[in-house]
Amino acid sequence: MAKLWGGRFTKSTNKLVDEYTASISYDKELAKEDIEGSLAHVQMLGECGIVTPEEAKTIQRGLRAILEKVEKGEVRFSVDQEDIHMNIEKMLIDEIGPVGGKLHTGRSRNDQVATDMHLYMRNKTRELIELLENVQSALLSQAKVNVDTILPGYTHLQRAQPISFAHHLLAYFWMFERDKSRLVDSLKRINVLPLGAGALAGTTFPINRRRVAELLDFDDIYPNSLDAVSDRDFVVEALSAASLIMVHLSRLSEEMVLWSSQEFKFIELDDAFCTGSSIMPQKKNPDVSELLRGKTGRVFGHLIGLLTVLKGLPLAYNKDMQEDKEGIFDTVRTLTGALRLLAPILETMTVNSERMRHAVEKDYSNATDMADYLAKKGIPFREAHEITGKIVLFAIEHGKYLLELGLDDYKQFSQLFEEDIFEALKPEHVMRARESEGGTAPHQIERQIKLAEQKININR
Repeated sequence: MAKLWGGRFTKSTNKLVDEYTASISYDKELAKEDIEGSLAHVQMLGECGIVTPEEAKTIQRGLRAILEKVEKGEVRFSVDQEDIHMNIEKMLIDEIGPVGGKLHTGRSRNDQVATDMHLYMRNKTRELIELLENVQSALLSQAKVNVDTILPGYTHLQRAQPISFAHHLLAYFWMFERDKSRLVDSLKRINVLPLGAGALAGTTFPINRRRVAELLDFDDIYPNSLDAVSDRDFVVEALSAASLIMVHLSRLSEEMVLWSSQEFKFIELDDAFCTGSSIMPQKKNPDVSELLRGKTGRVFGHLIGLLTVLKGLPLAYNKDMQEDKEGIFDTVRTLTGALRLLAPILETMTVNSERMRHAVEKDYSNATDMADYLAKKGIPFREAHEITGKIVLFAIEHGKYLLELGLDDYKQFSQLFEEDIFEALKPEHVMRARESEGGTAPHQIERQIKLAEQKININR
């Protein structure tokens, strides 16, 4: 089959070259964006008198007919036409005749594919922002009903201090808020139009790039044609933002795996989001959470892969840049699927508040409050820390927890201890005492919740 660019060549392309260089197997993902860009381009060509108004209307009619077929799944793409752009142009010529060949006037596949990618990333970034907000809403819903639920807080995976379970969940809310803000900010760089840059140097036709930007709702155009066709920073930025989102998803997933184990039993995941074992009938495995955690590596890989592709490229377009697509397509699918699952997992999980409460009674995570108790009575904190450490060792040696010791036991170490030490060491008091802004006290958590609600409402 003759190539649309084949005029300069004296023989057909080797079939292995066709198969190796063709991108249609994956860039067909861009079919709608490619047609959307072409509709705006041909409208501009007609308005500028580069094609006649009748030709512009004919081409637009043909493009809309192809778009309808694409949306219905009636289109078969061909490797012989290499990529999505040439497949659609060939379909257009078949649909309306030779006038379809005028569509490519004043542009190159280089600025065309860049435009497709900008349109794709704009659509997907907005979708990801919405999905992140759904996850935030699920976290917020659980936080609202668990303000007074006491959870062992950990550092180094060792019990550290009693905190509110709501406080723990809200930590992830703010992680995802940063993720969301990165995506929102990235739209400023995504929403810049490269079309009209041509292959690398612009075009001799009297096109109006800003009219195309207006038609496609872009905020600006690239001021440099070389940069326009060779820039993939916005894809790298998207992969970087996606990698951080996956880090946060993975950390939360790891905690859900731990919390749902028999050793913790802090939560129970809904049956709809777990699987069983093929040999052990008693098993209820948190497979979805494990996969959310496990798929992080593939997103990291796509980021490193594209950075490696770009690091040594001279200006302007090079065929290497074809490698930008599979990674970002897979990343978007991976991240979209993860976020769609995470929201209902959070919404349906059962919180075992009694188990959490029991856990904080069987540890020494209230020790810092003992040191604070002594410091408030005038002992330098470092000395108070040492006294507390000795009391913890004493309790361990006697097989007791701090609230199980008697006042006489405490007075062996300092005469400043009074009966109020037992109130100060209760888990509820430990949690409620942390009234510093951003702390785990219920009053501060209520403030957090109001702020979180404002963040979500601002963006809706």
